[in-house]
Amino acid sequence: MFSVSSYADNDKEMVYGRELMTQEELQEHRQKMRNLQGEEREQYREEHHERMQERAREQGKSIPDEPGARGPGMGQGQGMGQGRGGMGGGRGR
Repeated sequence: MFSVSSYADNDKEMVYGRELMTQEELQEHRQKMRNLQGEEREQYREEHHERMQERAREQGKSIPDEPGARGPGMGQGQGMGQGRGGMGGGRGR
């Protein structure tokens, strides 16, 4: 799980259906997520998920059935091709 503040402060958080939302709706969603906790927050998240699925259908678009992964872990790690090399770690002298 992740902290509310990390969710609220991260402009690139994964908001389900964000490509279907206006900037104002994204701000309202973030504010609501900051203020809700526990069961209320999970209920709101489920309702948001359903609203975004309906909006996608109305617009003739498709979005995944399930929201993206939540919390830390996304985008972390070395990535493709990073290997063991580092800055200045060559063999030659």
